[in-house]
Amino acid sequence: MGGVALDVGDSRVKAPDGGWGWAVLAGCFVITGFSYAFPKAISVFFKELIREFGVGYSDTAWISSILLAMLYGTGPLCSVLVNRFGCRPVMMVGGLFASLGMILASFATSIIHIYLTAGVITGLGLALNFQPSLIMLNRYFSEKRPLANGLSAAGSPVALCCLSPLGQVLQYQYGWRGGFLILGGILLNCCVCGALMKPLVAPKNLKAKSLEEDNDKEEEGKEEKKKPKAKLLDFSVFKDGGFVIYTVAASIMVLGLFVPPVFVVSYAKELGNEDTKSALLLTILGFIDIFARPTCGIIAGLKWVRPRCVYLFSFAMLFNGVTDLIGSQAKDYASLVVFCVFFGVSYGMVGALQFEVLMAIVGTEKFSSAIGLVLLMEAIAVLVGPPGAGRLLDATKKYMYVFLLAGSEVVLSAVVLATCNFFFIKRKPQEPSHKLECITVTDDTKTEVCSRSLEVNDEEEKGEREEQEKETKREVSKELKEEEEKDKEKVDEVRPKSVTVDSQEVEKFLKEPQLNGGMTPSPETCL
Repeated sequence: MGGVALDVGDSRVKAPDGGWGWAVLAGCFVITGFSYAFPKAISVFFKELIREFGVGYSDTAWISSILLAMLYGTGPLCSVLVNRFGCRPVMMVGGLFASLGMILASFATSIIHIYLTAGVITGLGLALNFQPSLIMLNRYFSEKRPLANGLSAAGSPVALCCLSPLGQVLQYQYGWRGGFLILGGILLNCCVCGALMKPLVAPKNLKAKSLEEDNDKEEEGKEEKKKPKAKLLDFSVFKDGGFVIYTVAASIMVLGLFVPPVFVVSYAKELGNEDTKSALLLTILGFIDIFARPTCGIIAGLKWVRPRCVYLFSFAMLFNGVTDLIGSQAKDYASLVVFCVFFGVSYGMVGALQFEVLMAIVGTEKFSSAIGLVLLMEAIAVLVGPPGAGRLLDATKKYMYVFLLAGSEVVLSAVVLATCNFFFIKRKPQEPSHKLECITVTDDTKTEVCSRSLEVNDEEEKGEREEQEKETKREVSKELKEEEEKDKEKVDEVRPKSVTVDSQEVEKFLKEPQLNGGMTPSPETCL
């Protein structure tokens, strides 16, 4: 159970912030890397696919688009499956789907077959891994959650730096069919990561257990009748103004966020740079991104920053958008290198904070539904953003306008998030450090998180919470004492009662010997 911390005198538990959580974080790191880097890494096989099937570059580019669309668009489906079956089984089945898609793609005879296998099946498998891994990370970390989110998000640039060169080696050694087959085997590691997602189990306190056993039988029937069925997809999150603002801002942001990495290499080539030199820009961007994400996670975890993480996220988006606007004026390779450095920092900040902010807004109970709905909204933006930028490039023949459009969209999202939160959302108590979750284990693979949380922000609320804890302790000790007294009474009833003799009766008995056959008994005999 390593590291599960119990609230004193209560069955509620809060996130371990360590222990097995580090294994969960390692699994989340790998899954995030596969989910975000795989659609980009598979592009190294496009030239071979063009030659094999006689199609154009735009036709092969649909493979990556379908992968991303499945990753984002199946969010609600993942939420339903997680709420129904739990994270671990969903992830392990997803790993099988991801691997199966690439293996089947290695036998494809047309580009349509690759759309259905590497695109739809593998994309669905990655989606079934990505979302549950984030849900489990949210359950295992509370106080250290910003750092955990930053470290897991770093899996994306790390995997991209590894998978792209690996894809080139596999293509050179075994061709695209052999490369797809080997990548399918590598994706089976998703099942290993899924196996790491052990459900949180609350160790029972002996005192609490003794009190609960007496009332369990009486309350079981009542609870079963009163207990409402768990919602597979909770649309009530839309009643939360903070969630609605976040969803709108995130959808606008995604329109322009992924555009610069797609076009920066072509931009460099347009300025007259060599292919190898131009491709180095993405390496620079990815290298900076690797360090930016954990660093931003550490900053977001600071006590005075964490309650304002929404505004830090707004700053990250504003930083990213302004970088795009300034980068649109680049005229040489050196200026593009500077652009990639600053874009890597801002892009890493956005990647580290986007899900941390969502977790802070909706909480653990509704996060599984919230992330599915957010990803569905972002899927629409992902399908519209890069193609829209491509059409703008075809119409203007200038990359400057593409970068200006992308920067404007990201800046707009930052303004929407910051201003709407400032004017329409009341300041909420700080959630992470004092959030306690009541966990009920229903089977080996599923953990239901009860909707009970204590949120404490200022000193007055902390004092109230301490008083409540003291009262709970007193009630528990009272009940224990009452039980002890009852036990004593039961023991006294069973014991033989001692004989009590009145002294006056003894004297009377001694004075009347004729009643005893003329013999005068001794006091010891009377007793």
